[in-house]
This record gives sequence, structure tokens and C-alpha cells, in this order.
Amino acid sequence: MLLASVGVCQAQVQSDSTQVDSVKQSFDASIIANLKQMSERKTIVGKVLKALLDFDPVNEEAYGQNAELIHKEYEKHNYKVVRRIDIMTLDAFGYSINDTSKAPDNFFKKAGNVLHVKTGRGEVRNKLLFRKNEPLKPLDLIESERLLRQTKHILDARIIVNEETTTNDSVDIFVLTKDIFSLGGSGSYSLSSGKGRVSLRELNFLGQAHQVQGTYKFNLDRPRPWEVAGFYTVENIGRTYVTADVAYVNENYYKEKSLALSRTFFSTNTKYAGAVKASWIEDRFQLPNTPGDTTLVYGDIGYTRQDVWLGRALQPKSYNLGYESRGRIILGARVINTNYKTTPTDNFQDNTLMLGSVGYSIRKYYKDRYIFGFGRTEDIPVGTLFSITGGYQEGDIWDRTYLGTSLSVAKYGSHFGYLFGRAGYGTYIRDDRWEQGVLDLEGLYISKLSEWGNWKLRHYLLGRGTIGINRYPEELLFINDESGIRGFRSDIVRGTRRVSVNYEANLYTPLSLLGFRLATFIFADAAWLSTGNKSSPFRDKPYRSYGIGFRLRNEFLSFSTIQFTLGYYPQLPLNTNMQDFKLFKSSSQYYDFRDFQFTRPGVAEFY
Repeated sequence: MLLASVGVCQAQVQSDSTQVDSVKQSFDASIIANLKQMSERKTIVGKVLKALLDFDPVNEEAYGQNAELIHKEYEKHNYKVVRRIDIMTLDAFGYSINDTSKAPDNFFKKAGNVLHVKTGRGEVRNKLLFRKNEPLKPLDLIESERLLRQTKHILDARIIVNEETTTNDSVDIFVLTKDIFSLGGSGSYSLSSGKGRVSLRELNFLGQAHQVQGTYKFNLDRPRPWEVAGFYTVENIGRTYVTADVAYVNENYYKEKSLALSRTFFSTNTKYAGAVKASWIEDRFQLPNTPGDTTLVYGDIGYTRQDVWLGRALQPKSYNLGYESRGRIILGARVINTNYKTTPTDNFQDNTLMLGSVGYSIRKYYKDRYIFGFGRTEDIPVGTLFSITGGYQEGDIWDRTYLGTSLSVAKYGSHFGYLFGRAGYGTYIRDDRWEQGVLDLEGLYISKLSEWGNWKLRHYLLGRGTIGINRYPEELLFINDESGIRGFRSDIVRGTRRVSVNYEANLYTPLSLLGFRLATFIFADAAWLSTGNKSSPFRDKPYRSYGIGFRLRNEFLSFSTIQFTLGYYPQLPLNTNMQDFKLFKSSSQYYDFRDFQFTRPGVAEFY
């Protein structure tokens, strides 16, 4: 029965796939053909090319699919009883989610699968929003597929109704997932200084979805020569969608011990969310310099914190039994208790902050490729999220009120791309004085995908503004790396108001080396800073950077993208050891989506 179901559902998967137009292949056909011809020669070079390069055409699913439209295909199955659920999990290497007949064809792929423990069917079943012998609710199929795809140790997923065995009152469902190689690590060592770092992580320990990560640094030129950090996560405990997190960090200037249990609004129809967290933190805080200081000044801060929040989503009534409204009214309450052991200034006090919020969220998802991944299916969140937050902070020295609001909107279309905008404001009020206020603005545009054969191009444009209003003197902004200019690093350049603009053009190539896909990019960044509550950040020339680089990513592996960048910095601050040109490596992407999932009530962040 399972094999028959696989065959039927596989035919459905293949029917959704698009064939690559032979005309489009002309741009890169000659390059691929020449490399393939060289690999067929019985020479050392030919054997190496054949072992390393992958010449199989990528069978890509059509991009720009609306998950809501896909859902309409299954509306006729709403509220039918789920009679049978068949689950197939595929290993990381050599298998295809679009063609289950494919299998590993060389030693490297087979050896990689031997070292990998495949995800258990029980772990996949725990992610499903539908159950055997229960009615199938609207959105269950689409939301379950998205949740599986967003799991860190799963590369892609398909959930398909077996139309040939479906009756008027019951359905059979086939679930297909493909793993990534969940074990990964990295390291570095300097021959000149003897410094080194070793990192290991496992995203799917024994196929049970447990995540373990550890880092050890040695021979450091700091007060203590070593540092260590460890993290442990267990997802979806007992099919409750509750996640447990444990963290231990012991570094020279930062120490943390924390425990947390959390449940998010993981699905559009989730009713309850919340979290409980306890943490112990010791950190070093950079203080503002005075005119007489010749070096950077730091202060120590240490505190314990207990954090509890609870959220409830209310669904407006829908009079269409085949379709549920995506809009949700969400209520949230949060209590944060902080006790300081060490403070760098008098602006820190023991306090209890009580927050309440009400919000309205509409969210849905599109499916596309080549947004941030290298060909895998990606879920693009769009919708609207509006929230109002109010609270009261009771402290040992003073009490004050908090007010904040936020609005986010995103649209997506296969013809114009993705457009996101956000505006938020928050402030404390103490004795009729507004303090620690922040206005936060953000806009992100991602162009539609341009294609020349198997070469694909996207443009990214990100604009951000963080305006501090009556902030404390020790609260200052940087423009380092993700905060403004990639590759920039300075502890001297700081301010209270910041505006940054980032542009990138990303070219995805058809070249593949041992499963690593290659992309090249160019970028340009600009950031403005000002100090003072009334000064404009545009009074001075911006700090800028221009550069070029390339990325390598294997979607079947757990470690992040490998990226090398050459940046040029025409304006540098005084008393810095930065050079005009800088070659640096990065493992994280610079852009990301903002989901429209309601999160815990919080204070507007200033960083």
C-alpha cells in the first residue's frame, strides 16, 4: 500500500515540476557542455571533474506559488476524516524529493548517508497539524508542510493527498521529507599567535530533533586564555510544540546561564503561546568617552532575570466552512523581573516590568526559490501586523510608564518581487518626561528573479533608521557589520541616531562543486550617524563601503553559507587599524524576512 501511495503521489509531485526551456539553456550550455566533455576523458583531470562536478540538470519547481492558491486545491477535502498517513523520510545525499526513484550513485554520497541518522517518522508526525482518524481542518496541509520545511534539520517537504484513494468522507495523505546532513563544525588556528577555535553542532541528534552546539577557543590574548559556550535545544516536546533551551556561556567579558521553555504562534491557527525563562548574565558595557579619555572605557554589568509571558489568539468568525479567516486578534501579557548585582552607572535599578499588548495579525505564505537559498523551496511571509503595547515599570528608585506601537506590512508578487515596510515607536514616561524613546523604521525590497538559462539574478535594497529620543548617555549605536556597513568594525564610531542603506546584486550560477552551489555578488553600503537628541544624522558625510564577493552553499549540509568578501572603505575614522581594503569571511546572510507571527510583548529595541 505504501509503495502504491508513493507511486501515485510521486506522479503528482512530478506533474507540478516545470521543465527547463531548452532555449534558455543557450546562455550557459556551452560552458556546461565543455566541462562535461572534459570530465568524460580518461585523464586525471577528467576523473577529478567527474567526481567533483554535478552535471545533472536541476528539476526545479515553479516559483512564485501562492500557498493560499495551493490550499484551494484541497478545499474539497476539508473536514474529511484522515484515514491513513504514510510518511517517507529521505537521507541527505543522492535522493530527490521530486523524484523518489533517485538514489546515491557514488561513494561520497553513500558514505555521507552512513554517517547520518535519518529523521524518525515519529518526529515528522509530531510536526503535523492533522491526526489519523480526525477531521482535516482548513490550512492543515499547507501549514504542516511549511512547518516541516522550516525545521532546521529538514531541507524540504511535500504533503500530498492521494486523490485515487480519496472518498467522499475520508482521505489518505502522503508526507515526504528530505534531510540535511545535520552534523557540522568549523575551526581555525593561527600559526603566528597560536590562537584557535573549534565548533561542533548536531541539529538532529540520533534523528530525534535535539540540537547540540558547542564552541571552544584557546590561547587567547585576554585575561583568561580560553572561552567556552554550549547550547542544547529540544523542539516540540510531546507533540505540544513547546521548545526547551539551555545555554551556558563562559567567556572573558560575557557569561550566561539560562533555561527556557517556549511556545510560539507557530501556525496561523495557533490559539496559545508563551514562555518561561530564567537567566544569569555578566557582561562588559562600553561607556561614553569623556574629553580626557585616551582609551575606550568599559563598565561591568551583572544581573539575574525572570521572564514570563502568555499570548492568546482570537479568530474572527468565518461563515465559509471551507475557509478560515487568516486574521487574528492577539492579546499578550508579560512580566520581567530584573535584579542587578553590578551596574556601570546609576541608570540601572532593580525593577519589575509589566507589559500588556493587543495586536492584529494577517499572514500568509508564498513559495519561491533563490531568495536566500540556492534552489530549495522557501516560504515568503506576507501580511500585516499591528500592535499596541503599554506597561508599568516598578523600580527601587523610580517608577515609570511604557507606551509603544508597531506596524509591519509586506507584499509579494512574481512580477514585482517582495516589498516590506515597518515603523515602530516606544518610550518610557517618568514624571511627565519622555525618556529612552526610539523611532525604528525599516524597508526591504527584493526584486523578481531574472533568468538567463540557469543563471539567475536578484537585487536587494534595505533601508533602516533608528532615531534615539532622550536616551541615556551610555546608550549609543554602532554601524558595525549587520548594524550598518558589512565588514566595518570600530568601537569609536557611535551615535544616538543612525540611518543606513544597503544594496546588493546576487548572481546565482549553475556551477556545483561537491554539492556546493556558487553565487557571486556586488554590494554598496552607506550609514549616517549623529550624537545628540536633536542633531540630524545627515549633517556629516556617510561612512561607505563597496565590494564584491562570492558564496558557496551546500543545501544538504547543516553549516551556514561560506562567504568571502572584498570590501573598499573610502572613509575611515581616526585611531583605527582598519585598512581601505579588507578581505573578510562571513557565515550569515545580510538580509532576512520578517515574519508576521505575533511575538511576546516587548520594549522597542535600541541597538
